[in-house]
Amino acid sequence: MKKVFLGTMALILCVLVGCTSKEKNTATTSKSELQVKVEEFAEVDLTSGLVNNLSANDKQLLKIFFQISDIMDALFWKQTFGDKAILDTITDPWARAFVQINYGPWERLNADCPFMAGYGEKPLGCQFYPTDLTKQEYEAFDDPNKGSLYTVLRRDHEGKLKVVWYHDEYKREISQVCALLDSAIAVAEEAGMKNYLIERKKAFETDDYLASDLAWMDMKNSMIDFVVGPIENYDDKLNEAKASYEAFILVKDTERCNELAKFVKMLPQLQQELPCEDKYKTFVPGMSSDLNVYDAVYYAGDCNAGSKTIAINLPNDDRVNAAKGTRRLQLRNAMKAKFDRIMQPIGNLIIDPSQQEHVKFEAFFWNVMLHEVSHGLGVKQTINGKGAVDKAMKTEQTTWEEAKADILGLFICCYLIEKGEITNITVEDAITTYIVGILRSVRFGAGESHGKANMMCFNAMEQGGAFSRNNDGSYRVDIQKAKEAMKSWGGLILKVQGDGDFDFAVKYRTENGGISPELQNDLDKINASGIPRDIRFKQGQSLLGL
Repeated sequence: MKKVFLGTMALILCVLVGCTSKEKNTATTSKSELQVKVEEFAEVDLTSGLVNNLSANDKQLLKIFFQISDIMDALFWKQTFGDKAILDTITDPWARAFVQINYGPWERLNADCPFMAGYGEKPLGCQFYPTDLTKQEYEAFDDPNKGSLYTVLRRDHEGKLKVVWYHDEYKREISQVCALLDSAIAVAEEAGMKNYLIERKKAFETDDYLASDLAWMDMKNSMIDFVVGPIENYDDKLNEAKASYEAFILVKDTERCNELAKFVKMLPQLQQELPCEDKYKTFVPGMSSDLNVYDAVYYAGDCNAGSKTIAINLPNDDRVNAAKGTRRLQLRNAMKAKFDRIMQPIGNLIIDPSQQEHVKFEAFFWNVMLHEVSHGLGVKQTINGKGAVDKAMKTEQTTWEEAKADILGLFICCYLIEKGEITNITVEDAITTYIVGILRSVRFGAGESHGKANMMCFNAMEQGGAFSRNNDGSYRVDIQKAKEAMKSWGGLILKVQGDGDFDFAVKYRTENGGISPELQNDLDKINASGIPRDIRFKQGQSLLGL
């Protein structure tokens, strides 16, 4: 990547608005700007008592998975920044910690603003493309694999563009991963896990992940899970086309998994209950989907960058979704940490005192779980011949898909409560906790896909009268209007996706995806209270006693 060094690498840009000379001069008696930013991420020990229930065989597999995960982490550094050696040049511990949180010198929860001296704007295409690549040059480049999730674009010796597959671009690291996978395959006893590892090794070698995704869908009985590979495309802001490497190591909570099994059978019914015209309901969800609860014991790469994932809905491949559905994994220990450290304090600060009792962890759990369920529902193919929804929606695909999952997750939650299928929370709990959840998420910024989706949902709910502000600034939730707003907004999203209406999607998001002055005041109030923005993990084998 291109870098311009201004002084030493350890020079830090002042990034907090309102930092005065007087404040700088008192740095010895007050926290530095970067210390404040690091401490906005509450440190959490990533542990789980579920590890104690594992067999010796599974614990041996975990040790191998940790090694592979560290390679995924290093690969993600290469993809998003280019050279992890930046960490060796930083003497300020707070600067180093913040670079580690962000996997580079750009602040992920602040529109990728640079916070290290010597670095300009973050390349839209990270290191997936030449940094001098223009949109026009990309469009003119004629290669059928240029848009693959698993290729990078490079220049040849003449400066012309060429496509390079991941397994060639990252050959050294992939060879190490495959050797470790051979060790894991030899150790694995559970048939589903063994088959998944065999197929995943082939996928790393060929960049064809279909068979391994199908094998992962069939892995029903393993007490541990290993989500690994190039998966999400959020970091590619140029085309939303390139997948980033990551890894989750998970331990199954069998008791809670058994409680959720019945909801898989309800997926076709839930599809038909969506708040839209029947022509947008023709997709039939795969019945091999499962809803499971896990404790996470390690995050690496993309999933560990910036805000931390608390639920997984995979695979992303529509072919797998149509044949077998998806697996929806709730990471309960990470979710509980976010609720305790962030959600509950925000609810106590923002929600009308008479309604604060409705901010509940179980409501947060259900909203997040059903967000992931909703990714597997709705519209997958446009109804007017424009092809797949993702293709028709172009650069709007991720934003609108996240907005869909957000609001339909709430819609389905309320539906299941009213049908008596969910009995440990009320509709009031679900809606009030959802609104607090948006405030939590909006603090991540509106610069990336999830942030834009959060803002569209927040504004749609506010415009629909789902809540109003009291004289003291606290939120008063109107449950009936909230139910009407979620139906209206959910229906609009499904229509836009089903019609593949890219132009409308851009216009609507531009007009409704920003932070209003009123909301900014609310966020300032939350930020001034010292409530963390997110969490960061102290993690590793030693914490698990392995």
